[in-house]
Amino acid sequence: MRTLVIVESPTKAKTITKFLGPDFVVKSSFGHVRDLPKSKLGVDVEHGFDPHYIVSRDKTKIVKELKDAAKKAGAVLFATDEDREGEAISWHLAHILDINPAEAKRITFHEITKSAILSALEHPRSLDLRLVDAQQARRILDRLVGYNLSPFLWRKVAKGLSAGRVQSVAVRLVVEREREIKAFTPEEYWSIDGSFAPLGQTSAFTARLTSDHGQKIEKLSLKNKEQVDAILTSLQSASYRVAKVEEKKTKRTPPPPFTTSSLQQEANHQLGFSAKQTMRLAQQLYEGVELGSDGQVGLITYMRTDAVNLSEKFLTDAHESIGRLYGASYQVATPRVFKNKNKNAQEAHEAIRPTEANRTPEAVAPYLERNQLRLYQLIWSRAIATQMAEAELNAATIDILSNSDYGFHATGQTIVFDGFLKLYPEKTKENALPKLAVNDPLSCQALTPEQHFTEPPARYSDATLVKALEEYGIGRPSTYAPTIATIEERGYVGRDDKKKLEPKEIAFVVNDLLVEHFPQIVDYAFTAQMEENLDEIAAGEKDWQPVISTFYHPFKENLDKKDQELNKKELTEETTNEICDKCGKPMVIKMGRFGKFLACTGYPDCKNTKPLPGSPFSQAVAETTEQTCEKCGAPMLRRMGRFGPFLGCSNYPKCKNIKPIEIKLNIPCPKCGQGEIVEKRSKRGKNFYGCNRYPDCDFALWNKPTGEKCPDCQSLLTYAAGGKIKCSNKDCSFTKLADQSK
Repeated sequence: MRTLVIVESPTKAKTITKFLGPDFVVKSSFGHVRDLPKSKLGVDVEHGFDPHYIVSRDKTKIVKELKDAAKKAGAVLFATDEDREGEAISWHLAHILDINPAEAKRITFHEITKSAILSALEHPRSLDLRLVDAQQARRILDRLVGYNLSPFLWRKVAKGLSAGRVQSVAVRLVVEREREIKAFTPEEYWSIDGSFAPLGQTSAFTARLTSDHGQKIEKLSLKNKEQVDAILTSLQSASYRVAKVEEKKTKRTPPPPFTTSSLQQEANHQLGFSAKQTMRLAQQLYEGVELGSDGQVGLITYMRTDAVNLSEKFLTDAHESIGRLYGASYQVATPRVFKNKNKNAQEAHEAIRPTEANRTPEAVAPYLERNQLRLYQLIWSRAIATQMAEAELNAATIDILSNSDYGFHATGQTIVFDGFLKLYPEKTKENALPKLAVNDPLSCQALTPEQHFTEPPARYSDATLVKALEEYGIGRPSTYAPTIATIEERGYVGRDDKKKLEPKEIAFVVNDLLVEHFPQIVDYAFTAQMEENLDEIAAGEKDWQPVISTFYHPFKENLDKKDQELNKKELTEETTNEICDKCGKPMVIKMGRFGKFLACTGYPDCKNTKPLPGSPFSQAVAETTEQTCEKCGAPMLRRMGRFGPFLGCSNYPKCKNIKPIEIKLNIPCPKCGQGEIVEKRSKRGKNFYGCNRYPDCDFALWNKPTGEKCPDCQSLLTYAAGGKIKCSNKDCSFTKLADQSK
């Protein structure tokens, strides 16, 4: 009889099937098959927090197929991902298939390659019930918080809100950063750059004013134009000489291979990917891609990891590949090993790397989608670069002194040997300084004063929020991307023009309520400590029930107390001088899920609502428009949904006609010249920008256009990741920094 191997993904099943002979049949569970019920708490808080799991309705057919296959099989092997979630899926499957979890057989691997799979088959192990306990503890904790705190927010703030143990902390980070930005007061400061050249030469280099009569000029020392003008006057007829010259050779070591966190950050910086997009693409590369005659092949190792170590085989293969591709001078004598700086790191996994060092991006390019290839290239380049020789740089500094005792400082560097930078270039700008000696005279060709203003901290991007969560010890590799996706999907944050995370009005209200009345839930240190507790459960150092009990009972007691004490009107309503134009009663400012709005105090007799000036429309607000419904002839109302404003028929629910509202950018369509660019939303909920004459004109862009045209090819310029502006024409390489003052 054949052995049944169960994985959680159909793509993974297809890849593994290729490596196994006729004695095996591989089936997919399509993720979790059992979970807590959606309709109720599903946790018995009176009896040891015993969870009540049910088979998801959409998984009943899959469960039946797995049961039938298990009955026909001689043995069952569970081959889900090697992490807490994967261990829990195998544990649930064992229960469903009536297999004693203590006797269940489990195989694990970090990469989906033939050698890894065959090796795993030779070394099956038992289910790690400690990992199962840690996953159950997280799931139950999150259920207890979400299913108790979310209804509380519905009663006290607005319907449809949600709260979570990690998501609410992430919202707090975004809200507090926004308050820092709003409270920021710009400070004026100036700099003076000089353009200098050796006497008799025209080729100049730049140096910055750094001292005044021996006193160092700090960044904010020159506060106004008057100070600058006084210095420029003193320097009008000055002579200059070289006061000091320093040269030294430096070496730069490549960065470590990717962990989940660093991959999400770098993919955001370099490719503009969200954390969610990065993990989706990485999952595809891990599970396998069709490579022509080679069939289904897993291209990278497991992408949920906080380890930085690499296998001996990869180190050997990388060494050989580097020699073949770049030459012996780029190889290292002994493999480079990295140490993890994260104290919570679990070194059981490898870092994220290609499964085969010699499988270059060029070799797989014909088989991958554009973004799959871009991510694979990033992973391959980073992993290979870790085993390349150090880059060698020449760093030089020149100090210049005027006869009026003002000092200038110039820095420069040149690359002597590019080493790993040949494959994985970092921000290394070459700036060669001339060969000079102390007391050499210099001519000053120009003095350039420049006004600056200090800038507030930037809003969080996916990369910087992941970094902050990691630094605080909040969440783990598998939770960063889902956390960011959740706070966006639940309407607490949106994206600004630069794709940064911008908190919505409701985020401030909910955050302030939680900070004041449920401080533990959004406390950074407490949330980090809970993550450590989960790690200790996974290591077998703690039992999960006492951890939950210690948290839950004080939390529930405080929740019941606040439910009695807090009044929705006091929390969310503000008095105004506005009078209802329908019944004459006073109007108040209320808080809805999508922001503040004006509402009549005569409710429910009078249901009049109005948008609050300067605030987004609330879902409760329905503004009359001049448009009529093409289906029933009733007036169309402007409403607000989770994805922004839309037109809905006033005859709802009898007529459910809705239409999107065009958000015009006042940019003519460059393709047809008749329409104009409007903001749209794809079926998958992603914003894009296209001509409003669609389908007559199909011009569309994913990135928001600036309205300017490319100086090189006249295509539209668009906002891009990393504070840059780039050309929308894929064949044009024009790029520039965005004006940060706008």
